Amino acid sequence: MKHLAYLNKFLYKYRWHLIPGILFVIISNIFGVLPAQIVRVAFDLVTENISTYQLFDGFNRQAAVYSIFGSSLLLFGTLVLVLSLLRGLFLFFMRQTIILMSRHIEFDMKNEIYSHYQALSLAFFRRHNTGDLMNRVTEDVSRVRMYLGPAIMYAINTIVLFILVIYAMVTVNVRLAFFSLLPMPVLVVTIYYVNNIIEARSEGIQKRLSDLSSFVQENFSGIRVIKSYVREQFVRDSFAHESEGYKKQSMDLVQVQALFFPLMLLLVGLSTIITIYIGGVEVMKGNITAGNIAEFIVYLSQLTFPVMSLGWVTSLVQRAAASQKRINEFLHEEPEVKSPTSVKQAIKGRIEFKNVSFDYPDTGIRALNDVSFVAEPGQLVAIIGRTGSGKSTIANLIMRMYDCTGGEILIDDKPINQLNLESYRSQIGFVPQEVFLFSDTIARNIAFSADVLDMPSVEQAARNAAVYSNIMEFELGFETMIGERGVTLSGGQKQRVSIARAIVKQPQILIFDDCLSAVDTRTEEEILNNLGRSMQNKTSLIIAHRISTIKNADKILVLDQGKILEQGTHAQLMANKAAYFELYEKQLLEEQQTA
Repeated sequence: MKHLAYLNKFLYKYRWHLIPGILFVIISNIFGVLPAQIVRVAFDLVTENISTYQLFDGFNRQAAVYSIFGSSLLLFGTLVLVLSLLRGLFLFFMRQTIILMSRHIEFDMKNEIYSHYQALSLAFFRRHNTGDLMNRVTEDVSRVRMYLGPAIMYAINTIVLFILVIYAMVTVNVRLAFFSLLPMPVLVVTIYYVNNIIEARSEGIQKRLSDLSSFVQENFSGIRVIKSYVREQFVRDSFAHESEGYKKQSMDLVQVQALFFPLMLLLVGLSTIITIYIGGVEVMKGNITAGNIAEFIVYLSQLTFPVMSLGWVTSLVQRAAASQKRINEFLHEEPEVKSPTSVKQAIKGRIEFKNVSFDYPDTGIRALNDVSFVAEPGQLVAIIGRTGSGKSTIANLIMRMYDCTGGEILIDDKPINQLNLESYRSQIGFVPQEVFLFSDTIARNIAFSADVLDMPSVEQAARNAAVYSNIMEFELGFETMIGERGVTLSGGQKQRVSIARAIVKQPQILIFDDCLSAVDTRTEEEILNNLGRSMQNKTSLIIAHRISTIKNADKILVLDQGKILEQGTHAQLMANKAAYFELYEKQLLEEQQTA
């Protein structure tokens, strides 16, 4: 229960839902117990009135006895009906308070977890897969809600009902109460044991279903590859194998359930038989009346469902504790990158790396080693190098997705970790290497950084990114819906929409992380010319593989294995006849061979 203690703050917050709910549980159970006593009085009345009716056989008063007898039964029947209606009313109030409370807490928890996710650093998302993150905010929260709602409600209901019923039974006859309740502990243990088996097999089925869904989703996503390689039959056979596993586990669960319900009814019936037998003995001894036996049978029927629910409630609590433990693991995670409480301030865009080194926290791989350079406002700085040389790492460090493990990064001569993170990032435009577009209109994808859709700015950004004419060719233009991950657009169009999304912010620092690879040379030149006009007095950083992309840059950094081999302008680096010159000669030769 220590993991569930985290939820106490929510229970306190919604205490004015919980406290009335508990009162409604108590009141509803009082109205639930009273009908059993009315049944006892009615049963005894029937026994006595039959004797009286037979005693006046042949007399006129027999009709009067019959009339009084009928009226009394009608009165008792009406009382039972009224009490049942009152119990139902308070049960409704009970659900409207406790279950409603659980829904409110579920809402608060999902928002809290999601907000915490947003605050965590990029390293956290590299360590955990998306499915696990989603599972904790959906499936795990739903299990916790079942504890906060049904589990608490039925637990309180069972406790209150047991106290009232056992008290009522003991006041009538202790011996009969003891023997009537004897099978109940066996029923609880059996239900708990079988319920655990059902739970374990249900978990297995859920996992199988999840695997099956993932299999189908993956194959539908890659249907083009499957058809290209003529692997339809192989995929069908694989799906049949996955389905067979799911069917087998489902049948195992059905077998347990088929045994569980008859066993449960047997134990419940056994309680009734014991009550009738021991009650009959007590009636013959004159200790109780026949009405008390009827009263006890009503009590047992009332206890049956609560007793059955004990195993289920215990299982709910166990599942909720396990889920809350998983949720707590993430809620207790602290972001590696923390924003100081400094005031928001505008930046000019001067970037300085002073002997910066960086090791990725999840792998320990050294990505940068003693890197130093300066990018002045108004400059276009290019970074080139082989795959894995640390180019994208520099972009991540500038955006402070990570903190460097050695050296220092200065923005406008101020340490980057002293800047208000939200304010700082809002002044950076970033185009990632792997383009990600949302399932929304093209206009909203471009204007993603703004709260209000400003179409003139969106259109101008599209023109600067050389994608405006492509967008206007669509029937709905900027209102065209982009499919999942931008599937509606070509690779080049996706890259240019992503560029427009960065440009529309009018950032002080603009970072292109190898995002012109799917763009032809002419379009690339157009984008860079537009960029030069829109980024005057602002800092631009371009990461690229093609020298043709960066040869006009104010400064070029040549990276290899996390170190800067050389830096300077295109002309200076060509004159050095070192790493950059070799790379240029190699790319030139490849272009000639392709031509």
